[in-house]
Amino acid sequence: MAISPAHAFNLIGLLAAGLSALTFFPQVLHTWQKRTAAGLSGSTLAVAAASMVLWLAYGMYEHNLPILVGNAFNLLFTLTLVYFKWRFRDPA
Repeated sequence: MAISPAHAFNLIGLLAAGLSALTFFPQVLHTWQKRTAAGLSGSTLAVAAASMVLWLAYGMYEHNLPILVGNAFNLLFTLTLVYFKWRFRDPA
């Protein structure tokens, strides 16, 4: 039984989505362990989150599972970093 090209590319897309989501995980872990988010740019996190929300909308429109999965995890990790940025801020 041969795998169809469409199925193969869907698997490639899921692998790419998983690897993309993993790029944020080390930063989340590092920020949690160090209890500081001083090096994180709030504006970069905001732009990244907005981008991921738009990709999720596009993925829903296209019914594209790899785009949905990858950007859902990336958004989760980005929002976690936003929370850390707020939680570990310097008291004023």
